[in-house]
Amino acid sequence: MVLHNKLSTCCISHEFYKVATNNPNKIAVIQACGGLKIAKEFRLSCSENGDQDTREEFQEFVSSKRKSVNPPVYEGDQCFTFSEILSAVDSLSSRLRCILDGGDDPNLVKPSSVNMHQTANDCSSKDQLIVGSSDRGLEQYTQLLHKTYIPKVVGIYMEPSVVYIVSVLSVLRCGEAFMPLDPSWPNERILSVISSSKADLIVGYESSVDRTCHQLDKLRWLIHKGSNPVFYMSIEDVIRKKSDSLLAWPCESERLRSFCYLMYTSGSTGIPKGVCGTEVGLLNRFLWMQGSFPFQKEEILLFKTSISFIDHLQEFLGAILANCTLIIPPFNQLKDNIFCVVNLLQEYSISRLVAVPSLIRAILPALHSMHYPTAQISLKLLVLSGEIFDISLWKMLVKLLPQTSVLNIYGSTEVSGDCTYFDCKWLPTMLEQDALGSIPIGIPIDNCEVVLIGENSPDEGEICVGGSCVASGYFSHPSILPLDNVKLHQEIIDGKNDENEVYFRTGDFGRKLSDGNLVYIGRRDRTVKICGHRIALEEVESVLREHQEVADSAVVSRCVQGDNLFLEAYLLLKQKENNLEVFRSTIRCWMASKLPPTMIPTRFYFVESFPMSSSGKVDYNMLATFAASEAGNHIAIEETQDIDLINVIQKVFY
Repeated sequence: MVLHNKLSTCCISHEFYKVATNNPNKIAVIQACGGLKIAKEFRLSCSENGDQDTREEFQEFVSSKRKSVNPPVYEGDQCFTFSEILSAVDSLSSRLRCILDGGDDPNLVKPSSVNMHQTANDCSSKDQLIVGSSDRGLEQYTQLLHKTYIPKVVGIYMEPSVVYIVSVLSVLRCGEAFMPLDPSWPNERILSVISSSKADLIVGYESSVDRTCHQLDKLRWLIHKGSNPVFYMSIEDVIRKKSDSLLAWPCESERLRSFCYLMYTSGSTGIPKGVCGTEVGLLNRFLWMQGSFPFQKEEILLFKTSISFIDHLQEFLGAILANCTLIIPPFNQLKDNIFCVVNLLQEYSISRLVAVPSLIRAILPALHSMHYPTAQISLKLLVLSGEIFDISLWKMLVKLLPQTSVLNIYGSTEVSGDCTYFDCKWLPTMLEQDALGSIPIGIPIDNCEVVLIGENSPDEGEICVGGSCVASGYFSHPSILPLDNVKLHQEIIDGKNDENEVYFRTGDFGRKLSDGNLVYIGRRDRTVKICGHRIALEEVESVLREHQEVADSAVVSRCVQGDNLFLEAYLLLKQKENNLEVFRSTIRCWMASKLPPTMIPTRFYFVESFPMSSSGKVDYNMLATFAASEAGNHIAIEETQDIDLINVIQKVFY
């Protein structure tokens, strides 16, 4: 195996405990409602009066607030100190441990006896052998069985909030695994993921005592389903209740959990895949960032990414493990107006921002036209990931935010989110030597190995990743199935590593530049990324075929406005529809009950047949070139309004 540097931190629970006990009274999290409310009032005043003085008054007010207190706190904000969050974690982790061990709790809603019996049968033995790659051999996995166990899975059904953070930390403290359940997903998808994971418990939020503008009360329907035990709480409740028992630290257990979180991603088989992420992977990513781009204790970070996206973990872990303050905006306001991000940058002096390139491209005009000098001063580091980072966008960023460092990071859920990085300060020199179409994805982060496997050249091929960042595998109760791995031949790795090292095949292809940096060049399968979310087009097709009026479907992606993707669906209907406009609306609503918004096609084409390749398969390349005015085999075409950039970006917040 490749030898990796030993991590300086044993577990997330210990690291958070040290930070919280050393800084008990520091504000750790602000649920930010006040700043956005004030910004909205000033915007309304400006629009009604057309008064430039009003805008200047707002900027002066924000500037004075930033100078008078750090972090800035506005009327209506809800603040939580490190001590309060630690107390909440201690309380909640003890209660969860009791429930998972078979105990009771006044806030626990148990399923019916029939469903509970079935759940008990399904989850009676999770201490199963991890099913591994034949390359590693049965003997190695038998040894691994004695060192690790498959943890219980706790679903966390909440939007980003301080309660979500406390829930994640509490599940980790219990030594089990958390599973994010995004409330913006359709109910059917949530139930499917819960069923696939055989979740032992669902944790949700009771909003009756919450007076913030966060909208968290979406739990009732899940309780009424009655198929899984559900524990509900409020942040005030867990902070108020003190823990009487002390749990053993999870890192001190003789048998460590084989994964600490379970995240579901789109699958090419038509079924979402559960990725078993490790604590080592999360810690390695955090420690790399802390070592390469150190957090300062006065920094303020923003938690704005949906919990269905792997990047959200580093957004909040980076803040709380580095003794920084985290700003959590109301997600309902972000959904309604993505330009809230611009206000947040200014009002709360955000120093680091993680985003997909398409989001930054959307808000750049607002930053430029509003001339927010405070946002430019406070934003020290901009981390872009999830999509191709175009050179033209970098040029705009250099002009608008000259004092901001920009990173391009590459990875996927299977590699703890990130495995390579590129610091854009290197770009001007590189452009003098290479003609690049996009920003490189760079070089591996610490304790990660990246190689290219190709047929013709060692400097071009499929990107394969090994090391601390790689997930344990895909969850298939009660076992863990291997990732799509490959064992490298000694001649490929040139004697640098042990020939037994197994690497994850990402499905992405890259090219190595002369200086060692990697450039992303695409995929050969039918997986795309929209707003950073990985989407297997086969899964969208599979759902469409479930509709009673659809005989067959084919889905392709198309670029819009240069570097943004949207989906187009081509449908063969079982019988001709008289009113295609009504049917189009019907099928879109039907899909919204089954798939997240980013996976719903923007345009629908109705055809009599699909173009076929010589092998008898659908020719997707030809299908993608079809135009409504030229396709003679179209019986009718109905499509949505041309999607604009804002609508594309908004999907990431749903």
